[in-house]
Amino acid sequence: MTTPATDPRPASPVDAVADAFVATLARLHPIHATHLGVPGHERELTDYSPDAWAERADQSRSTLLALEGLAPADAVDEVTVAAMGYALRTELDLLDAGERQRELNNIASPSQEVVEVFDLMATDTEQAWDDVAARLAAVPAALDSYVASLRAAAARGDVAARRQVEAVVAQAREVADPEESAFTRLVRGDDARRVLGEGHALRADLERAAASARDAYARLAQVLTEEIAPLAPEQDAVGRERYALWSRQALGAEVDLDETYAWGLEELARVQAEQQQVAEQIAGPGATVEQAVALLDADPARRLGDTDALRAWMQATSDAAIEALDGTHFDIPVPVRTLECRIAPSRTGAIYYTGPSDDFSRPGRMWWSVPPEVTSFATWRERTTVYHEGVPGHHLQIAQAVHERATLNSWRRLASWTSGHGEGWALYAERLMADLGFLDDPGDRLGMLDGQRLRAARVVFDLGMHLGLPAPAEVGAAWTPDTGWDFLRANVNMPESFVRFEYTRYLGWPGQAPSYKVGQRLWEQARDTARATAQARGQVFDLRDFHARALRLGSVPLAVLPGALAG
Repeated sequence: MTTPATDPRPASPVDAVADAFVATLARLHPIHATHLGVPGHERELTDYSPDAWAERADQSRSTLLALEGLAPADAVDEVTVAAMGYALRTELDLLDAGERQRELNNIASPSQEVVEVFDLMATDTEQAWDDVAARLAAVPAALDSYVASLRAAAARGDVAARRQVEAVVAQAREVADPEESAFTRLVRGDDARRVLGEGHALRADLERAAASARDAYARLAQVLTEEIAPLAPEQDAVGRERYALWSRQALGAEVDLDETYAWGLEELARVQAEQQQVAEQIAGPGATVEQAVALLDADPARRLGDTDALRAWMQATSDAAIEALDGTHFDIPVPVRTLECRIAPSRTGAIYYTGPSDDFSRPGRMWWSVPPEVTSFATWRERTTVYHEGVPGHHLQIAQAVHERATLNSWRRLASWTSGHGEGWALYAERLMADLGFLDDPGDRLGMLDGQRLRAARVVFDLGMHLGLPAPAEVGAAWTPDTGWDFLRANVNMPESFVRFEYTRYLGWPGQAPSYKVGQRLWEQARDTARATAQARGQVFDLRDFHARALRLGSVPLAVLPGALAG
């Protein structure tokens, strides 16, 4: 257990409501409990049935009523009430609109959640493997409950677009394949052999449970193919009403969608111009970005030959950032100084962060899910990614919140997450590292700008496609799946398989992808407002202090952030 840096703040009635919400959430959503590091649910999986969604809606409503009946005891409570109120009302709007029951896309729906939770499970003791076996055995029931919700939504006419159904079918078939399945790799991997040996009785239990889990994914693929796909619409765009709701959920704020689209076009043009300047530094006057990229990719000093080298480089880069930033630009608590970099067992191509457990016995981790066809890696592209996922990005933000036990309740520390706040901070952190001199190498800086261009392009693509907004000249007469694909290919300097995955993601998860760049914009506005306020008062703006105050808040809806920082 981490020793608090300050005397604990007395718990309030608001804290009690928030803590009770987390305990109930862990019971109703065991997968989320594992992500939060809340123990006691390792052998269970989440129920995704219509009745379970109704129970979670009841939990949110009763929590809102409890909060409305309490007077905040202090400024911390005021933020809690505002943040929980915003988050719970938005979640209830999603539930009431049937969005959770119909949820199906290629990256963030129950089909992926059930597989990926095993990446976070302990595998270093016999008891841990017994928990894995029990959770694997629970996979069929979890997927059956998910199918029940998909069928109920379909009966109302709520079905995901055909593109998303086909993507999840392909993923489910891979998980069902005895040779390719993540479940097979899990139970036959090095950790199982090291802890259990070849003849341990648990090995047979694990094999049986993994086979049962694979069979469940085969049945899911069959249901999606035979029942859901024939009902799935061809149209990907969700329209303004659904988009506005998902955008509010992702940002934790309501923004003018048309103004944001116009800003996205301007921001994309600005990043493209900055890229051109850096490209000429790399490849000479008049050189194109493509020519600079070719030079960087051909440089053996910027190349990693396999996943072992990638993991080692990620770890070394992360450790160096922590060492350089602690005590200079940030004050990093001792438990937060540990970040593990890992290659994920899954193969989706995603790069992501998972936070530490409540007691830091499981550290924060950066994961790279490497597709089988990807065999080498360019450091110039990915140094900024390490800063995004690690320090000062997600790890510093999320692990710092977990560390704030002396001040924050368990919901604020563990369960409060807004994509616009968290992903916006991570993009803010990338640009900050450039401003601090950590990306002065032109190749590394081009890599950062490459990521910024991707995030700006998807603001334009996501809003333009889903809302049917006027297309820019380079797109053509109108946004269509084909013109949208061409637009992304022109602006995303990544392998086609990566761009295809992202393209499908944006079409199936409306409003989430723009939350990164729009979140960065709102973070920068908050910083600039704080600077202007300090200057108006005749004070010197202290950026390190601004960051410290912001990180101590934990993740809050972006609508709440300015008032919380001013409080």
